[in-house]
Amino acid sequence: MMSTINTLSKDLQKFVDKFEPNKFKVMGRGIEVRGVSNIHDAIETAKGIIEKLKLNLRVSHNAEMVSYGAFEVCAL
Repeated sequence: MMSTINTLSKDLQKFVDKFEPNKFKVMGRGIEVRGVSNIHDAIETAKGIIEKLKLNLRVSHNAEMVSYGAFEVCAL
């Protein structure tokens, strides 16, 4: 289990523990997962974890984030 900063919500902490990202940045309402080589698979995996665990989170991304292998996971 990965230890993270105490500022993460319970749902975000559950997501981080399950997804185990190599690199992520804590942001205001969520995290930015970085350094992903296969962005499509990573996003689908993230969405699957959120659905399976019934977490109040959403995945978002844009062209700029995709260019450096990143996406966001934020609270609803």
